[in-house]
Amino acid sequence: MCATGRSAEPRSKRAATGGDLQKTWLTWARLGVLVVLACAAAVWGGTAATRIYLTETAARGQTTLRLAVAALHGHMRRYEPLPSLIADHDDIRELARRPEDPGLRAAANRYLKEINGLLESSDIYVMAPDGVTIAASNHDEPLSFVGENFSYRPYFQDAMKGERGRFFALGTTSLKRGYYYSAPIRDGEAIRGVVVFKVDVDVIELSWRGSDHVIIVTDPEGIIFLTGRDEWRYAGLEPLTPERLARTNASRRYADARLYPLPIESRGSEAGHALMTIGEANGEPREYLVLTEPMPEAGWTVKVLLDTASARAQAFTALVAIFLCLALAGMVAAVVLQRRARMAERMALQQEARETLERRVAERTRDLAAVNSRLETEVAERRATEQRLRQTQDDLIQAGKLAALGQMSAALSHEFNQPLAALRTYADNTAVLIDHERIADARENVTRIAALTDRLATISRHLRNFARKPNQKLGPVDVHEVVRDTLEIVAWRLKAAQAELVIDLGEGPLMVRGGAVRLQQVLVNLITNAADAVEGRPERTITLRAERQGGHVLISVSDPGPGVPDAIAGRIFDPFFTTKGVGKGLGLGLSISYNIIQDFGGNLLVANAPGGGAVFTIELEATDLSAPREAAE
Repeated sequence: MCATGRSAEPRSKRAATGGDLQKTWLTWARLGVLVVLACAAAVWGGTAATRIYLTETAARGQTTLRLAVAALHGHMRRYEPLPSLIADHDDIRELARRPEDPGLRAAANRYLKEINGLLESSDIYVMAPDGVTIAASNHDEPLSFVGENFSYRPYFQDAMKGERGRFFALGTTSLKRGYYYSAPIRDGEAIRGVVVFKVDVDVIELSWRGSDHVIIVTDPEGIIFLTGRDEWRYAGLEPLTPERLARTNASRRYADARLYPLPIESRGSEAGHALMTIGEANGEPREYLVLTEPMPEAGWTVKVLLDTASARAQAFTALVAIFLCLALAGMVAAVVLQRRARMAERMALQQEARETLERRVAERTRDLAAVNSRLETEVAERRATEQRLRQTQDDLIQAGKLAALGQMSAALSHEFNQPLAALRTYADNTAVLIDHERIADARENVTRIAALTDRLATISRHLRNFARKPNQKLGPVDVHEVVRDTLEIVAWRLKAAQAELVIDLGEGPLMVRGGAVRLQQVLVNLITNAADAVEGRPERTITLRAERQGGHVLISVSDPGPGVPDAIAGRIFDPFFTTKGVGKGLGLGLSISYNIIQDFGGNLLVANAPGGGAVFTIELEATDLSAPREAAE
């Protein structure tokens, strides 16, 4: 008996030791799984953080790029018509007929010098058909252009063909950069010479210095000629092949300046963004995020380079934070698992002792423990459910607030763009009229600006109709007056698209039930969409018709564009639905227009014309001309 007892005790100890090893192995296996999951989450989080911060950097760069392109466009268009005006001057035309007359040359030199001083340009000069300069604003300076031959310049060759020339180059005589405008001097059908207007571009670069980004402008050969960093000027983004150098040397665009390749070490992309690594003077390469926008009318390409060091540092910080949080969570999980394992051991030992002493007490204890565990689980689940319900309610309330705020801000942005563009056009024209001392015309423009400002205030008051029905009364509205006011706003867009608007309102007056300003907003949206549809197409004629049919008036806007596919015709009036490219539309114009016409008690329909293109038709209730006109707005 004693021997048997002694042999049973080691077997019990061996069984207990085996159970401990199994439990320890299971604990470490669980920890290994947690470590693998933590590493995977950290890698994914680092990639996501890098994508987010690069996207934020690109968004800031897009704003800078748009401003830079707009500034370049404005600077170029400011001087574009001046060479033609100078070429029409009597003294200049007479000089072109008799280039050898010293009196005419002296008079032309004085005139060009005076005009150059007034316009604050770089140089103005007149060239004979053989390319020799016969008069210049700098005729009395050491580096005078008089007698120089610039027939190799493309702007001279374009002007001699009867076209307006534009060309950026480094002056071969003055060694100053400038943008050249040229125009032919006509004598009947013959071209007697060329007027050239040179504008200094250094002022553009001054505004690009001292910022955390780099703006560069390249020519068709990929050579940088405008930049905020002097050491990159005349560097090539593309390999300087013999063909590229030959084309550049043929026009002597950069005179004798040294052209060299930019030290680009690598190119690539990440998260959909173009990246470029460039060697710096200190020997340390720097990675840039590259944003590009072409200027095809000038043959330029504008790029904004943003240093990615900040974005990658922020992503690394986020990755470290994620890793630390996961490590802390793993440590907590390890402690919890270990404590549970020890607790399970104690409970097993106690259970074994109690089974030998009081089986019934142990069974009742297990039953009570199980009931208590179920009660605790239920209580915890109920508390967690209540917490999720409260969080869900808070999220729904916040989402409702954000949706209303986003809808109103997007609508304001969309609806104010067209009147603001018209205001800008009138303001620019007013400045030009004042410069030419046309005060009466300038005062008329100011009156129109004031009227458009009042209209903007009225538009903002009626944008609430997009979300709920308005409280304003409806009344008779003259369609002719609404169309006339609409033309003031859409004229700039039609001109930009080179589109022609044909209006057919019939012979008699047309009165509809509605609101004048909101009906005008609908017509502005439809005509602007039609201009977008026909832009760049061979046929660009937009037709606006209005006619009375029984008790209704039908107003239609048709265009010869691509039309509306049947697959999207049912959703075209939905909010934020657009067929335009990214960044070219919010998808709110047609939705707002549809709600406005519904408020008037009418209908807005879309169809495809038999010959191609889209036709939008407004159907409104007709009113009697003698009815009292109560303005809806």
